[in-house]
Amino acid sequence: MSALWLFLAVLGAPILHAPVLRWDLLPALKRPLDGGRMLGGRRVLGDNKTWRGALCMTAGVVLATVVLWRWGWWRDQLPAAVRASSPVVVGLLIGLGTVGGELPNSFLKRRLDIAPGTRRRSIGGVALALLDQGDLVLGIWVCLLPVWVMPVWLAAIAFVAIAAVHAALNVVGYAIGARAAPV
Repeated sequence: MSALWLFLAVLGAPILHAPVLRWDLLPALKRPLDGGRMLGGRRVLGDNKTWRGALCMTAGVVLATVVLWRWGWWRDQLPAAVRASSPVVVGLLIGLGTVGGELPNSFLKRRLDIAPGTRRRSIGGVALALLDQGDLVLGIWVCLLPVWVMPVWLAAIAFVAIAAVHAALNVVGYAIGARAAPV
């Protein structure tokens, strides 16, 4: 269970990305990952998945991992296989998983004609909203495979924990005016 501390590095993503969004920094990278491509008459990912976001979020996770790695207690919580790797490699894998984990959900929402940042008020909409809160866990699970095979039970616990924390942060973000919707 202590391996869940690995996910603390994910906080580097919003810490770096939030000011970039707030002050519209790096505008040249504010281009959609899908390049505006369509599939079946719908965008592949949409305008909210940009190169700027992917690069900033990944860089934020790498930086957070490097900083956290210097904290012996945190590093000691990690699985031995992760500790045996380098902080830059681990941070890069977690960062790529954080970003990559969001893409299948965005793709699915575009197929269902759900606009970016909106939700459907249905059972399926609730399921997608839940997936949206914890999808990064699935991405991280896959990306960490070259370094460590996370047990399925731990990935499930991480998914629930991350989804709950993510949902709570979204509500706080809404309360302070940083988000248009609470979830």
